[in-house]
This record gives sequence, structure tokens and C-alpha cells, in this order.
Amino acid sequence: MTYSTVMVALAFDQPNACRLSIAAELAERFESRLIGIAASELSPPVYYMSGSQAERLMVEGLATIKQRLSELEAEFRQAMTGHTRELQWRSAIEQPSRYIVQQARAADIVVCGAGVSGLLTDPFASADPADLVMEIGRPLLVVPPNVCRIDLSSVLVAWKDNPEARRAIVDALPLLRQASHVTVVEIVESEEDHGRAAALAGVHDVVDWLSRHHIHAIGEVPEHTGDVSRQITDIARQVGAGIVVAGAYGRSRFREWILGGVTQHLLEQTSRCAFLAR
Repeated sequence: MTYSTVMVALAFDQPNACRLSIAAELAERFESRLIGIAASELSPPVYYMSGSQAERLMVEGLATIKQRLSELEAEFRQAMTGHTRELQWRSAIEQPSRYIVQQARAADIVVCGAGVSGLLTDPFASADPADLVMEIGRPLLVVPPNVCRIDLSSVLVAWKDNPEARRAIVDALPLLRQASHVTVVEIVESEEDHGRAAALAGVHDVVDWLSRHHIHAIGEVPEHTGDVSRQITDIARQVGAGIVVAGAYGRSRFREWILGGVTQHLLEQTSRCAFLAR
């Protein structure tokens, strides 16, 4: 298993340098084809006008989008020079998340930017990683704006015995094989949960399964329960993890958005990349 095609999603209104750098590094590591992708759509106010003013604004808006798409293609091609022998560029005047989800059928992994804590993403200019991970059907490597290289000296697998985590760890196998150290951790959410003994048994199975794929890993189940996001962050810091691998939205996305949750935390933290699958 490898990543034969890497797709990197560029944003209209955010810096793209770090996600481009990481996509280029992935392509070099796995000798991958690289696909750059971007899309934008006119924002709604244009559709509520009429007459010559609306026509003028629409023409100007479309021209601005086409110009920006051209700039992003040039930025993509310049950043990828010398990193791969096969480049593709895909763009459209369309809602970004919808377009990227559609085009991701051509990729093994999609690289995108992180969300910004407390701020809403403009859906007409950038793809919200929370939207992508829900629908894309591919692993998503979420890159904070200040993380510009893949650090595989240590990778943390945030384990939870559910389908999302199982899918994520399978999708992450190519990266885990290249990691120097792999730690599998499960946080018991409450005293009333299935208990630490059951969690230890599950983590032991995962570590053993990884060994069958020639990946040496260690397992950990902290004695403290609850506050999963904080504990994962603390352990990631302790082991020096450059990437956290996790299944996305084991609970409803709405509940995580309202109450907070591990997926939302990983999408918004700025210290390390998050490898998410659902």
C-alpha cells in the first residue's frame, strides 16, 4: 500500500506555502503523482441583485476568480518543480468543498489547510476541513499554517475502538511504516466507560496488528479518564509527535461543534499535522 496520487487543496484566502511544501514532500517520499486543486464561487449577494449592476458585479467577480485560479496554478507549479515527474492542475468556478470532494476520487490522500479556531470558513473561497472529512472518502492530512514539513520522528495514533479509527490506521499505514516511533494511545472517557482493562486489551491488539505490518509501536492507556483532547495533546507533546492519526467524528459532528470534541480540536490545533479518516 502506498500513496500513488497526492492531492493538495489550495485556498483563495489563506496562505498555501506549508500545505504545498508537505504535499511536495509526500510526493517525493512515495514517488507520487501530484494534483493541485482549487475552486471558488461567487458569493450570494450577487444573486440578489438585478439589472446592470448585478451583471457588472458578476462579470467582475468571475474575472477576479479566474485571475486568482491562474495565480494559484502558477504557485502550485512553481512549488512542485523538481518534486515529481507528473503534475496535474484542476480548478473550477464552483463551491470549493463540493468540487474537492468530487475530484478526490482521483487521489489516495488529500492535503488541506487547518481550520481557524473561533472563525467560520468562507464556503465560497475555501474548503472547510470539517466538511471535507465528512464526505471525501479519502484520508485527509490537515496542515496548520505554521507547519511546513512532515515530521515522522514520532507519530501518535489516537485510538478508539470504532470504525473511524480502524479506517484511519489502515489508511495511515504508508506513513506509519516510515515513522521512527509510533505510539498508540486510548483515553478512557469516563469511569462508567468500558474500563481501562478493556482499553489496554484493545491497544495491545492494535500494537500487535501493526507489528504484522512490520511497524514497531508501543501502547499506552493513561490512568486518568476524561478530557480526551487535552490528554491527547499532552501525550503528543511528550512523545514529540509530528502527526496525530485519528478517526474523525465518531460522534455526531453537531455534538462536537457544540460541546467540543477530539476531531474539532485536531482540525484547529496549530502544533502538528492531523491525519484523519472517516
